[in-house]
Amino acid sequence: MKTRLLMLSVAMSCIFAGNAIALTKAEYDTQKKQISADYKVNRDKCGSLKANAKDVCVSEAKGAEKVAKAELESQYKPSVKHTRDVAMTKADTAYDTAKEKCDDLAGNAKDVCVKDAKAAHVKAKEDAKVVQAATEGSANKAANVNEAKKEASAETREAQYKAARERCDSLAGNAKDTCQADAKAKFGM
Repeated sequence: MKTRLLMLSVAMSCIFAGNAIALTKAEYDTQKKQISADYKVNRDKCGSLKANAKDVCVSEAKGAEKVAKAELESQYKPSVKHTRDVAMTKADTAYDTAKEKCDDLAGNAKDVCVKDAKAAHVKAKEDAKVVQAATEGSANKAANVNEAKKEASAETREAQYKAARERCDSLAGNAKDTCQADAKAKFGM
């Protein structure tokens, strides 16, 4: 009896989970219109801001719209590609907004900010590639995942090294040389 109840519970939860994920065309269209309406509301809120604060606000509104559209597409047509597209869209929009925030800075502080944003962007994109390799069904899945992890690690390490090297540019003389040597040692460059 307990086994039957357990099996029935699992079956019902799968049915409800499947219905929660799958969208009909009408639901898809309704949510797409809602996303556009939300974007317009969020963008209108930026109207009262000035200078770079307005640019950051608009970037955040556009980013939220792009992510919501990617997530909606992933819900409507679930696939490995759409899941990766969501992760890539999140990485790209976060990067765009981070770069916009860096515009408030000047000189080396701005350069460091941009390099840090780029390093975070590279890491997010590489992580998405690893997840895609892990979810793809192929005969060489383990090898593909290991290769993706290896590439991700190398790309991320290089981007982080560039950001660390940029931080060293604010220094001079022996301190700068030491900083650059430490960055090379830390990131294996």
